[in-house]
Amino acid sequence: MSVESEDARRDTVGEAEVAQERAVAAAAAAATRTSSLMDVTTTGPGSAKPDPILVADEVRRSFGGLRAVDVGHLEVQRGAITSLIGPNGAGKTTFFNLLTGFDHANSGRWTFAGSPLAGMPAYRVARRGLVRTFQLTKSLMRLTVMENLKLAAAGQLGERFFVSLVPPLWRAQEAKIEERAEELLERFRLDRMRDDFAGTLSGGQRKLLEMARALMVRPAMVMLDEPMAGVNPALTESLLGHIVDLRDRGMTVLFVEHDMDVVMGISDWVVCMAQGRIIAEGPPAEICQDPAVIDAYLGAHHDEPGGESR
Repeated sequence: MSVESEDARRDTVGEAEVAQERAVAAAAAAATRTSSLMDVTTTGPGSAKPDPILVADEVRRSFGGLRAVDVGHLEVQRGAITSLIGPNGAGKTTFFNLLTGFDHANSGRWTFAGSPLAGMPAYRVARRGLVRTFQLTKSLMRLTVMENLKLAAAGQLGERFFVSLVPPLWRAQEAKIEERAEELLERFRLDRMRDDFAGTLSGGQRKLLEMARALMVRPAMVMLDEPMAGVNPALTESLLGHIVDLRDRGMTVLFVEHDMDVVMGISDWVVCMAQGRIIAEGPPAEICQDPAVIDAYLGAHHDEPGGESR
């Protein structure tokens, strides 16, 4: 739909109806893209996807003599939920840090929506529409929940010194930012805590806040680093629902998780890392039966007599 025709629709049926149409269209598009994963003919490491949004090639990172990341090729399907699994020390978080600009690769290249990201600082990566959360939440503890969300909005006019001296220049934008924040607080059921300091929230509530804060920039892709870590069972179900909702709204999700029940329950595609490399990838049902994945988690001799003690 063109800008002109969408404006005409808005004048005729109103903002709410146009927003609902957008949501339905995004959900339909996401379902189509996700189902296209079933057409992938090769399910080994580095398999090509029908419509990749993120493509990484020859990405390597070493710390002294340790090669922490050595990814030859990876494609992440647009509009799908992809899980990144692997034993502790496999290089998953380091790989996240490289892709999002929080660390520098020794070599390699990667693109997001067709644009190169290698060497780009984290704030510019986020502005491109690729955002991430952290295993240990990064909430600003002495700011309120609402302030945490409002601070995350990009391109705020009031942050410019001379513009900030003339309130009429930024008040309209500030109102829209607050409206967006209120919407997210309600969606993540944090609206009752809008004026509470972030430091008073539980671990699970901070995870929800961090996810909501990431959405303030309206990203195309969200990368979640162990979103369920340290979260009680009641909030785990809520977080899972929000992750699925991201996909249903047309976003791409790549997340690190150790709970295989969670991975098998909501993933469209699973990638397994071990010793810095991608050793397997494919649909969840295939990955859980893959010998390379089983060996990575249990050891190569897990099925031999006496293997439990090795």
